Amino acid sequence: MTSRQTLGRLREFESPDVTFLDPGGAWPIVWERARNCTITDADGRRYTDLTAAFGVAAAGHANPAVVRAAKRQMDRLLHAMGDVHPHALKADLVRELSRLTFERWTARSSHPLRGRTVLTNSGFEAVEAALKTARLATGRRGVLAFRGAYHGLGYGTLNVTHRDLFRKPFQDQLGGFAEFLPWPEAGESRSEDTCPWETMEPLLRRALRRRSVGAILVEPMQARGGIRIPPAGFLPLLRKLADESGALLIVDEIYTGFGRTGRWFACEHSGVVPDLICLGKALTGGFPLSACVGRSDLMEAAWPPSKGEARHTSTFLGHPVGCAMALAQIRELRTRGLVQRSAVEGRWLLERLQALPRTLGSLRLESRGVGLMAGIELRHASGSPAGDLSLAAVQELLGRGYILLPEGAHGEVISLTPPLTISRRALDRCVRTLATVLGRLTA
Repeated sequence: MTSRQTLGRLREFESPDVTFLDPGGAWPIVWERARNCTITDADGRRYTDLTAAFGVAAAGHANPAVVRAAKRQMDRLLHAMGDVHPHALKADLVRELSRLTFERWTARSSHPLRGRTVLTNSGFEAVEAALKTARLATGRRGVLAFRGAYHGLGYGTLNVTHRDLFRKPFQDQLGGFAEFLPWPEAGESRSEDTCPWETMEPLLRRALRRRSVGAILVEPMQARGGIRIPPAGFLPLLRKLADESGALLIVDEIYTGFGRTGRWFACEHSGVVPDLICLGKALTGGFPLSACVGRSDLMEAAWPPSKGEARHTSTFLGHPVGCAMALAQIRELRTRGLVQRSAVEGRWLLERLQALPRTLGSLRLESRGVGLMAGIELRHASGSPAGDLSLAAVQELLGRGYILLPEGAHGEVISLTPPLTISRRALDRCVRTLATVLGRLTA
């Protein structure tokens, strides 16, 4: 089908609140093929992907090694029985996730740890498994989360996702077990969602006194919240207060994990070892598989041995194709040095973005990023978020052959989260085109 035919069918048969269909036809495109950083649409037009498809394609779209692993596995075993009759690759993957997380983090400590994993399907399910673990381990109901957070849209994770668009229609059905605190910023706060870094610790201590808190849930760096990077002391502060209060520290690395920020996991920038880590997106490079990995002692206390019926499971738990792809994806990231490459190319990208003018007409630009997770925040001279211009820029860039996304509560941040395999030349072309588009829109 042509793009027009596909979009017409979606307009007629898909729920209307899913795919945004621009009346003028500028959005969306219909993907036909994807390889490395290049997308081809149903009409034969080619695009450079600066999103990695929501951060999934860290080792490039249709990475050959990952595709081969999937095909081999589909020929051998397409489906198993989740928590009942396992397959070997599930055991291999949970072993690898232990090595990559807690074993690596604590190898030099006096008390080395292993990780134990609950495999799930989507990112929000990994977060819900972590929330269940905290409830079982601590006996406490309360959870501290942060404004701007995005942890998924299941009924459990809606309690900890902070945006009225997602929460408000269902507010009367939510458990209300979470309290949202401002996101810390270095310097002065610029919105009601944030607070100066100096006020963060008193706010946290008051919240921990107010209620019985079993978990502190945080994205080490917010992606959908607007590429928001906290002060360096933020995670160490959360670790300290979690230890003092008996709460568990859960880091949601579904977006930031597997090299996105120039480390295997973003919590490593501050040397913080969480109690639980939630993984997804780039875990497989293109298959719905996620994971909640926790300290072995914690998981053993919270989840006693199964007596025949798992308390947290699903039909597709530890799907064999997903496990095969995840193991191949991790090998690709490791053997090709893509985590280190993300750090190097991310520094270069940030320098290029920060070289852009700080003001264009009445528009103010602020660039920030860590690794290949970067963003340009657009604000009007009044300080209000310029989501209108951000969206216009993203749409024009699509017409020029670049796929980007707006992030932030008002869509005011143009994000760049490309595959970690992207060439510097492609990044440079994108930045130059972005500068041209922003200059035209503000002329």
